[in-house]
Amino acid sequence: MRIAMVTDYYLPTLGGVQTVVKAHKEALEQDGHEVIVFAPLSSASSDPMVVRLPTARGFAPDGYPFTWTPQAAADALRDGLREHRVEVVHVHTEMFAALGAFRAARELGIPVVQTMHGRIDVYTRSVLPLPSITTILLARLHHRQLPHEPLVGGAGGTYARTRTARRMWRLMVSQANAAAQVIVPSAHFAQKLQAQGVRTQLTVLSNGLEDSVLDAVGTPLPRVLAPGVAMRVMWCGRLSPEKRPEVFMDAVARTPGIEAHLYGDGVARSTVARRAAALPPGRAVVHGSVPQSEVLAAMRDAHVLVSSSLDFDNQPMVILEAIASGLPVVVTDPDLAETLPPGGGIVTPTADAAGLATVLAALADDPSRIEAMSRAAIGHRVEVAQSSHRDTLVGVYRAAIRGA
Repeated sequence: MRIAMVTDYYLPTLGGVQTVVKAHKEALEQDGHEVIVFAPLSSASSDPMVVRLPTARGFAPDGYPFTWTPQAAADALRDGLREHRVEVVHVHTEMFAALGAFRAARELGIPVVQTMHGRIDVYTRSVLPLPSITTILLARLHHRQLPHEPLVGGAGGTYARTRTARRMWRLMVSQANAAAQVIVPSAHFAQKLQAQGVRTQLTVLSNGLEDSVLDAVGTPLPRVLAPGVAMRVMWCGRLSPEKRPEVFMDAVARTPGIEAHLYGDGVARSTVARRAAALPPGRAVVHGSVPQSEVLAAMRDAHVLVSSSLDFDNQPMVILEAIASGLPVVVTDPDLAETLPPGGGIVTPTADAAGLATVLAALADDPSRIEAMSRAAIGHRVEVAQSSHRDTLVGVYRAAIRGA
C-alpha cells in the first residue's frame, strides 16, 4: 500500500505528533508498505521519503515551521500524491498542511484518514497571542479551505462554553467529519469528539513506539532508589501553559529531597528557568530541547516521570516511552489513567501542586513501591510497541479505501 502521512509538525522538531508519525512510518515500512511524509521543514530532509512543503520564512509559531501559503501547499501535495501514486492520505494535524492534504486528496479522489491528536481549543488558548481575536482569523482561514458545521446542540456542551472554544471545536469536528475514517489514540478523547458531533467512523487506536526506539531503550532494569540518594523526577514535554510546568515546579519546591529534571522548550521556558534558579542548587535542572536519544537516556537514570497537564493531553508519547523504559509514571489528569499500566502509574489525589507533592513525597519515602511500579511497567512494555497496533492501522486504511 502507498500511504502519505501529512503533518504540520515533523522532525527534527520535538513533540508527540512528530513521534507518532515517525513510529507509523517505520512500522509500516517494515511491513512492506511505502510511506511518504509531507510536512513544512526549516530545510530539506536527508530522507527522500520526507517531502518539504512550502514553508514560511521568518514565521515559526511556538518554534515550529509553518506551511504557507495554503494554495502552494495544496498544489505541492497534489503533485506529490500523484507522483507517488498514493492510495490513502493520513492527516495528523489541523493547520494548513492538513488542509492542503484534504483539498488535494479530494481533487484526486483519494480517501483521507484523520488522526485527532489533541485539544487545539486548549492549545490555541494557551499559546496564541490574544486568542479571542487570533482564533477568529485562524477559524476563517480554515473555513475557506474546509466548510465548518455547527456543533451538537448549538452551544457545544461542556468543552465549548466560550466563543473561542466553540470556534476551535467546530474546526476539529468539521475536519473529522470531512475524513473517511478517524483515529483517536484514547477513549476519553473519542467520547469528547462524539459528544461534540463527530459522525465519521471512529477507531480508538493506541499510539505506539517503533522498533528503533525499543532497541535504543534495550532491556530496562527495575528502578531502585538507594538509601541516601535523591529521587530523580523527570518532566518532558512542551514548556507551554497547557502542559502546566509551573504546577510541577510548585510541587518540586514543596518536596524536599527530590531532584527534578525538565526536558523540552516552549513559550514558558524562561519562566520555568527562573523558578528553577530560585531553588537550591541541583534541585531542578532545565535541559531544554534535546534529541529523543537523550530523553531515553535520561529515562534510564530517572526514578519517576511526571505528567502535569490537565484536560488537554490525549495520549502523551512520553508516557509510552516511560513505560517502555520501565519508568513509573505519575499523572495529574484522571483521563490519562487509561494509558497507565496496571500497578505502574499513579493519578494524584488532586490535580494541583499539593496533590502532586503528596504523591512525590510518598514515593520518595517508599523505595519498594518505586521498584514495584517499575516492574509493572516493564511487564507492560510489549503493549506500547507500534507493531502491536500496526494491523489495526492498516485495517483502517483498507476500510477508507473500500469506502472510497
